[in-house]
Amino acid sequence: MELRQLRYFVTLAEELHFGRAAAREHIVQSGLSQQVQRLERELGVQLFERSTHHVALTAAGSVFLVEARQIIAQVDRAARVARSAVGSSPRLRVGIIDAGCESMPQILQEVQADYPDMVINQVEVSVPEQYAQLLDGRLDVGIGRAALAPPGVASHLFRQDPLGVLVPDGHRFASLDGVPVATLAQEPLLFSEDAQAPEFNQFVVEMCRAAGFTPAVYEGTVESIRAAAALVAAGRCLYCVPASCVSALPGTIWRPLIEPVTHYPWSILWRAGDTTDHVNALITCAREMSQRLDWLTIPDRTTR
Repeated sequence: MELRQLRYFVTLAEELHFGRAAAREHIVQSGLSQQVQRLERELGVQLFERSTHHVALTAAGSVFLVEARQIIAQVDRAARVARSAVGSSPRLRVGIIDAGCESMPQILQEVQADYPDMVINQVEVSVPEQYAQLLDGRLDVGIGRAALAPPGVASHLFRQDPLGVLVPDGHRFASLDGVPVATLAQEPLLFSEDAQAPEFNQFVVEMCRAAGFTPAVYEGTVESIRAAAALVAAGRCLYCVPASCVSALPGTIWRPLIEPVTHYPWSILWRAGDTTDHVNALITCAREMSQRLDWLTIPDRTTR
């Protein structure tokens, strides 16, 4: 029996709906269903009564729910106690999306300068997984678009990042100062794995639909910006990416999107109710850096 199976069971017991429960846990519905079925097999009891339009706890499920909640609460308490027992040097566990994105490294560099004794551990992980790890205590702080954040995750918007498109050297867009969003309709667009970056994929699709078209999706996905750049450089596709995530990517050129100018919203993410000093230090640093570098200013009326 795994802890995640208990968490999935409790969520489904609270929602009594596979779709809503899967959305809360940021996994596909079939994955949640398989984990619950596996738990039932391991226990040797049926926890839910299921039909096409109905999900309900069995008598065994109702009893098990009480115990499962107690187990999860005890594990969470044990994690907090263990963390509090660590030496005097504060530890900050931070989720980052991609090593090529500069926002969080900039913030962490400033936090480290202000708190030289702080031990900072960076974990490269998707935003949905950041939500899960924030909620169960494995992460203290994350970064991403907060639109899909579950109720237990708090957020603070600190950067409106110009969105652009990565094109290969010699592409017809390479000589433009800006690429109208509508012209992307003529190009295959590369997306990340949906489990890896659903909030960014959704943002790009919504942008395209607002411009009057559904994007032509390149048949293939990537898990990093560097991997995306390799496909772009080979002339296979184009890739939408915020300005702060573009570094030296050989064979490619980044051009800002216009008509409308579009910005991607970056937020600091943390566990709601977490008021520890090291978390507050990072949030404060992000706010101050945002103001100092004018990260939230959107000069064009057509931005979003």
